[in-house]
Amino acid sequence: MLRRVLTVWRRSIQARVVVSTVLLSALAVSAVGWLLLQQVRDGLLEHRVDAVLAETATEISDANDRLSAASSVDVDASGQQRDLVEPIIQRGATRGFDVVMAGPIDRDGEPRGRIADGGAEYSPGLDTASVPVRLEDHFAHHDGTAWTFTTIRTTTGDTTTEVPGVVVGTQVELPADGLTYVLYFLYPLNDEQETLGLVTRALAAAGVLLLLLVAGVTWLVVRQIVTPIRLARQVAERLAAGQLQERLRVYGEDDLARLAISFNQMASNLQRQIRQLEELSRVQRRFTSDVSHELRTPLTTVRMAGDVLHDARNSFDPATARAAELLQTELDRFERLLVDLLEISRFDAGAAVLETDDVNLVDVVHRVVEAARPLATKRGVDVAVRAPDRPCLAEADVRRVERILRNLVTNAIDHAAPASTPGSAGVVVTVDADEQAAAVAVRDYGVGLAPGESAMVFNRFWRADPARDRSSGGTGLGLAISLEDTHLHGGWLQAWGRPGGGAQFRLTLPRHVGAPLHHSPLPLVPADAGERAS
Repeated sequence: MLRRVLTVWRRSIQARVVVSTVLLSALAVSAVGWLLLQQVRDGLLEHRVDAVLAETATEISDANDRLSAASSVDVDASGQQRDLVEPIIQRGATRGFDVVMAGPIDRDGEPRGRIADGGAEYSPGLDTASVPVRLEDHFAHHDGTAWTFTTIRTTTGDTTTEVPGVVVGTQVELPADGLTYVLYFLYPLNDEQETLGLVTRALAAAGVLLLLLVAGVTWLVVRQIVTPIRLARQVAERLAAGQLQERLRVYGEDDLARLAISFNQMASNLQRQIRQLEELSRVQRRFTSDVSHELRTPLTTVRMAGDVLHDARNSFDPATARAAELLQTELDRFERLLVDLLEISRFDAGAAVLETDDVNLVDVVHRVVEAARPLATKRGVDVAVRAPDRPCLAEADVRRVERILRNLVTNAIDHAAPASTPGSAGVVVTVDADEQAAAVAVRDYGVGLAPGESAMVFNRFWRADPARDRSSGGTGLGLAISLEDTHLHGGWLQAWGRPGGGAQFRLTLPRHVGAPLHHSPLPLVPADAGERAS
């Protein structure tokens, strides 16, 4: 599932744009929503605090009026305290606030006792710990009225509830003892909390709806852009598959429509040029084939005359005899060139076919090496074969495989250093196979290949050194034909070389026709490359 999601994320521009837009919009909506909630919260609390302070001022004014009317000869401070606070507690029960009366406070500002120490009058069910200690400490050193936020705890039966609230404290003086007491009024913020919760839910719902709307709008907008791009991609894929007649439909006159027009014009130009190249290639292949066939008749005539002259060369003077030998050699090379041209034309026309059979590459290598032995002897090059005792079998066209190996071995002999050269190891042909592939590596220790030449060596008529003579009488098409034969088998033909360190060509064939190749039993870079390079 995760892999599928990652695949969609990588391949779909529309998904990435929609998700990115929704995430950024969510951040923006969250930030704006948080700011709005802070403003609403601050407004609600400010309004509630103003109302609480006004109501507290009214209660304190009423309490002071009642204390002023009280008899100054009344010395029962506890009774006067109860007479003062009980009406306020009763009104608080109906108006929704709680009351705590604590004290007294000495004139020097030190409290005689905390609320928690007892002696305080308070509303029934109220937990006196709802009055913060810091507010009690405030009235130990300051006069007047003060307020703060708190958590109001009340107990009803076995149930204890906690709600946020505001506590306002103010000082009063009892005539009975002349001491200062503190009245605390505790107002719950239930309504404000509910209002803030309602606003939060409304903002959350609006934010979700807004995000869904943004996602939908983004999806529609991006779809208008992505759909033509997808159509262009599909048409481009069909063009790449050879359906050159495919074109984009053009709607409207906007930028995408002009892009479609330009795409169609490009496709038309490519189709025309490809057809011209195909026609040129067809004409070239036909010309090569026709020339090769037409040259066969005069070549046969010249060959017959050359054979007569070559057979009678002993009766000629030395110069004429040498000319007859050179004529025979060049006729042989010319005939091989015609054969190679015909073979190349068949590859170009796609008419080459395989005649497969189970082939033992070890036997093929020995036959090719034995056939090339006279050339190696002439060049003074030793050719060695390294093969396992077991057969190295592969389904292949034995004629084409022999041609590949013959071209590789003769090419190695051409470029190998003679045995008389110090440090020369001649040519080494290595054969090996595993369950999936069979391979042959041809190693020489000659001039080697410069960087970049390992890819060019299979080009037609290419030479590393244009001034170098082909001692084996090659036509310049051998390696190109070998590469085509290898591709026909579904195999690899690769080259490695280093200046002064020789070269190695590796042929790798699948054990079974049509099976994919993933590795080769033999390394492309020989094990002694480091020693030779040094």
